[in-house]
Amino acid sequence: MRRFLLATALIAAGPAFADQRFEATLAGHAVLPAFTMAVPPADAPRDALLSGKFAGPGNLRIDRPGAVMGDTGAMHGNRPTGIAFPFVGQAVQGFSGIKPVANEPGAYWVLTDNGFGNRRNSPDSLLMFHKVRPDFATGQVALLQTTFLRDPLRRIPFRIAYEGTEARYLTGADFDLESIQPLPDGSFMIGEEFGPFLIHVAADGVVQRVIETRMDGQVLMSPDHPSLQVAASPTAGVPHRVRRSGGYEGMALTPDAQTLWAMLEQPLFAPNSDQPEGQFLRVLEFNVPRMEWTGRTLRYRLEPGATAIGDFNFIDATRALVIERDNGEGDPGLACAQGARPTAQAPCFPLPARFKRVYLVDFEQVDAEGFVRKIGHIDLMAIRDTEGLARVRGDLPANAPRERFTFPFFTIENVAAVDADHIIVGNDNNLPFSAGRHFFQADANELILLRVPEFLRAR
Repeated sequence: MRRFLLATALIAAGPAFADQRFEATLAGHAVLPAFTMAVPPADAPRDALLSGKFAGPGNLRIDRPGAVMGDTGAMHGNRPTGIAFPFVGQAVQGFSGIKPVANEPGAYWVLTDNGFGNRRNSPDSLLMFHKVRPDFATGQVALLQTTFLRDPLRRIPFRIAYEGTEARYLTGADFDLESIQPLPDGSFMIGEEFGPFLIHVAADGVVQRVIETRMDGQVLMSPDHPSLQVAASPTAGVPHRVRRSGGYEGMALTPDAQTLWAMLEQPLFAPNSDQPEGQFLRVLEFNVPRMEWTGRTLRYRLEPGATAIGDFNFIDATRALVIERDNGEGDPGLACAQGARPTAQAPCFPLPARFKRVYLVDFEQVDAEGFVRKIGHIDLMAIRDTEGLARVRGDLPANAPRERFTFPFFTIENVAAVDADHIIVGNDNNLPFSAGRHFFQADANELILLRVPEFLRAR
């Protein structure tokens, strides 16, 4: 792929370009049930047979399966989700990255998130990715293949949860996987949030290398970087610029497979500050053949109302799709009244979904401040469903129009182009802690096919 030449791509200084909204029409809807489990490998520690043992109150061990009911947490009203943990087996659960499988139309690589949300509560959650095939005719999702990550070559430089084992399977205490890109040789690049690191793994999931993040000649770290520790003094800070859960949520590979652009989920802290450096995200360039950072960075401007991005994939040599979202879940027409909390008798959504969009951006058009151009967007809260293809609509206001379909999930972390007219979008269901489709029911893994020809042709 040709290098993006700033000299020829510079646009007049000033804010990023205005974008336009395009319509999206539902063309297919497939659902993988929330409670979908994978069997751990035979040579994995017995500890992995029961996952989520440390995901309860205080991260204290709970050995009885199903002892703790999942709930949405205080931000979303502590609504019970109907699925209890610990789980027998490993939860396939929320997908945090997607990419079409080369030469297998209709099949996709999807990446399971870190487990239960952080390092402390996920030491028994195995890291894995899958090959899936959604059948939009039946609404089902076939789980074709599961690959577990492991480190028998001892390429990871810090201690892992299963350090004392021969196979050295990786868990959610080691990494938080958020983005995946298959390479032409069959291996994969995975972006994660704890370091943040790039992880290069072979087709069978064996780690080949772990790559630190460097920007402006310095290592970028989050507070969960394994080299950081709590200071001895309560007034001493731990230096970091990447926010917790602010690492590589999106990572896009150019079609020629020469360049990765790794996008942080949230704005960096300004140096020596607890304030963001701006309402924008850093996008770092990585040379794949050399397996090293180039030192070049661009900026992606977040829209007002968005708190993070969810995924990032190229559709051609210069244009890419990016999900922007807020932290809400549930239909805004069922928002709780001011100060009200949801109950079984009076259910409502305390922080409903309002900003869920997919943007089309152009990396060849960069302004004088380094911001990539935004061409346009689609609104995932206002999808047209003229043919009634939705498999499930969830809890909606009585007057909700039947031809409108929404994707009202807290975390929407999967987007990729399917063909010249369609894209695929999927949620991360945060099992068993998210309930955006229904008041009191854990979200499933949903994959939707959207017809967006005008959007994909925009320039």
